[in-house]
Amino acid sequence: MPAPVPSHERVSAPGIAFAIASYLLWGVLPLLFLALPPTGAPEIVAWRIVLSLAFCVILLTVTGGWSRFMALVRDRVALGTLALAAVLVLINWSVYVYATLTDHVIEASLGYFTNPIVTVLLGVLVLGERLRPMQWIAVGVSGIAVLVLAIGYGSFPWIALTLAFSFGLYGLVKRRVGPRADAIGGLTVETAVLTPLAVVALIVIASTTGLTMGAVSPLHTVLLASVGVATAVPLLLFAAAARRIPLVYLGFAQYLAPALQLGIGVVLLHEPMPIERWVGFAIVWVALAILTVDMFRHRYSSQRTRKDEP
Repeated sequence: MPAPVPSHERVSAPGIAFAIASYLLWGVLPLLFLALPPTGAPEIVAWRIVLSLAFCVILLTVTGGWSRFMALVRDRVALGTLALAAVLVLINWSVYVYATLTDHVIEASLGYFTNPIVTVLLGVLVLGERLRPMQWIAVGVSGIAVLVLAIGYGSFPWIALTLAFSFGLYGLVKRRVGPRADAIGGLTVETAVLTPLAVVALIVIASTTGLTMGAVSPLHTVLLASVGVATAVPLLLFAAAARRIPLVYLGFAQYLAPALQLGIGVVLLHEPMPIERWVGFAIVWVALAILTVDMFRHRYSSQRTRKDEP
């Protein structure tokens, strides 16, 4: 009789729905930022931090999560780790908003396509993990893709690689905190750490060019005020998915967001996509296919090994 499937290996329909919803929201996020001009990237990022903190405070109050949050704050190691995560998420948010507002949505999508490969590479460089042969092949193929894209762009794809490495490092840092920080508590700490900097940025903008919040139109004000919710909701859906489905399926779902971003860049924004870029993206997709096949093969092999154990 085969061994029962562990609960963390089962695939639940709600978990799949949460994963798809989170990556759909992340995929269409550029549309929100594109609706915000004349607001510049610094102001958008500053409001995103402040309003995300406000939304998290409301969520902590509604869900009764203040006791867990205070326990997290008293944990100095977790607090320091989340402060580092805050720096990384600030870099990621700033570059992403800048890329969206400067017609680099396609390059931003490349960053999130390559993120799984960068995560594997960081596992070797930072954690000293040993890669399986197919993982090494995927990393090598992705290196060729970066070279092809650099030639195609005529410059180093710094936006894509900054997004990929900042988010990959963010994931590694959050991994060190582990279950001590739930999605709401972790995001609350991160935005609280960044809020003083965001407030200073808003004061500087107000005293120089002037804030756009409330100064453009009622619709613009509503959209700009929604950036906090647009930040927190996908994270909460992602956390809910991660508790219900295996990580291998969650990893597969993450390709949905950059695919939508690529579609927005090509179809809606008409960003240039010469043949060199298509070739570079195609090589990245080959690397992702190799990585995905290896993940499923490794998972299947691990399951068979567990079933054969007495």
